[in-house]
Amino acid sequence: MHIDELKLTNYRNYEKLALSFSPQINVFIGENAQGKTNVMEAIYVLAMAKSHRTSNDRELIRWGADYGKIEGVVERKYGPFPLELVLSKKGKKAKVNHLEQHRLSDYIGQLNVVMFAPEDLHLIKGSPQVRRRFLDMEIGQVSRVYLHDLLSFQKVLRQRNSILRANQGRNGLQDVMFDVYTEQYIELAVQIMRKRFAFAELLQKWAEPIHAGISRGKEELRVIYEPLKGISPDQSAGEMAERLGSRLAELKSRELERGVTLAGPHRDDLTFLVNGHNVQTYGSQGQQRTAALSLKLAEIELLKQETGESPVLLLDDVLSELDDYRQSHLLNTIQGQVQTFVTTTNIGGINHETIRQAELYHVEAGKASAEKKDV
Repeated sequence: MHIDELKLTNYRNYEKLALSFSPQINVFIGENAQGKTNVMEAIYVLAMAKSHRTSNDRELIRWGADYGKIEGVVERKYGPFPLELVLSKKGKKAKVNHLEQHRLSDYIGQLNVVMFAPEDLHLIKGSPQVRRRFLDMEIGQVSRVYLHDLLSFQKVLRQRNSILRANQGRNGLQDVMFDVYTEQYIELAVQIMRKRFAFAELLQKWAEPIHAGISRGKEELRVIYEPLKGISPDQSAGEMAERLGSRLAELKSRELERGVTLAGPHRDDLTFLVNGHNVQTYGSQGQQRTAALSLKLAEIELLKQETGESPVLLLDDVLSELDDYRQSHLLNTIQGQVQTFVTTTNIGGINHETIRQAELYHVEAGKASAEKKDV
């Protein structure tokens, strides 16, 4: 899988942009705040229908414009097809092969991407929210059912919380709709947890040997999905539902005090162990970065296994954050295998044959142009 063409209209600091890409390595060079990351973000938004940098779509539209548009031509094993995403005050409109998609969950997954940016180094040591987002975005790329369940779960969670807030501070709650929402909540929560267990198992399968390779066999990485205590991957859906239901019953008075739902997938986490120790708490910065890199490379293999095609890799200003050894390991792994986009202020510090063979684009003040190569 790769992107042949990208067109931007009124996106961030680009009024108009049209570029064609190599199916191998594409490097965007320029000073900070010129628009390199905006190109990477546009590719990510084209794939995921949301930004990795902001939850406010209005920020993606060029200042003073009424709308922004991202267009791309994607090449997959069954041929090329266009994608289009229009952003406006009214929301998003997505098209696949010129046909409008009425649900974004039907659109996502047409283009698979793996983003690796400096903030992804915080995947290990950041908040549980960062890791939950990682789970949701990656599973959502390969499972429309998961996306649909997740959106339904979030809707029911908001409805359940709304009733809790309306009754906040009361000693008890007798509400038929609250019971209905709780039943729906438990059913959807179980589906999400089961899918997350399966994903964590696959991630472990791919990340463990990659991590061992980067650490020269000195470290073993384990990926552990941690939902509500008392729920495990060997349980049936019924057993998971019973455990979550009993825990919600125990927490009901506290939920009424606080006005929020206190147990469920929105409070889950991922734990990473290196040689049996929690790398978030006890790992060095080098170990945390190795674990993050291992996870990103594992994502590539996992998506390839699930879809039959390699995803597009986006390396946004991350090579400068890695030492020479980890940098080389990353570039050796992707060489000739994955279409890759790289942003950097200077390629001089990247000493690798892969970069020397790349297509180069220079970015300045909202304009990007391909470097002409000597014939």
